[in-house]
Amino acid sequence: MSHKTTTHWKGGMQFESDNPSGKTVLMDTVVKDQDKQFGLSPKAMMLSALAGCSGIDIVDILEKMKVVDYELKMEVEGFLTDEHPKFYHKVHVDYHFYGSDLNPKKIDKSVKLSVDKYCGVMEMFRQFSTVTTAIHIHNS
Repeated sequence: MSHKTTTHWKGGMQFESDNPSGKTVLMDTVVKDQDKQFGLSPKAMMLSALAGCSGIDIVDILEKMKVVDYELKMEVEGFLTDEHPKFYHKVHVDYHFYGSDLNPKKIDKSVKLSVDKYCGVMEMFRQFSTVTTAIHIHNS
């Protein structure tokens, strides 16, 4: 199976890229004499992709375990190398679950399955980065 995207330069440092789903995303970076960024940073988008991939796994797994009444927030922090080409040599993912009477065993199992088995983006990151994770359960 392959995926293909097409990316068009839109002027300045802006690029628009499509996705096999048909959706598009605008990417750019902060440049001299420009006070705001209009798109997403390509590197930071990788961190978002990691959270999205793992989150999809977790929601799917928990649904199969009949766990549906919760909120999930993931915070991903990437640490760039000092030298060029700069890349994330360390990445940490915090998984925050909010709800009442949350089952820690089911949550732990869903995160572990995503991190260790199902999340392809997580596996890609492991090829060039040290990835750590933590689970935080916030029962109300």
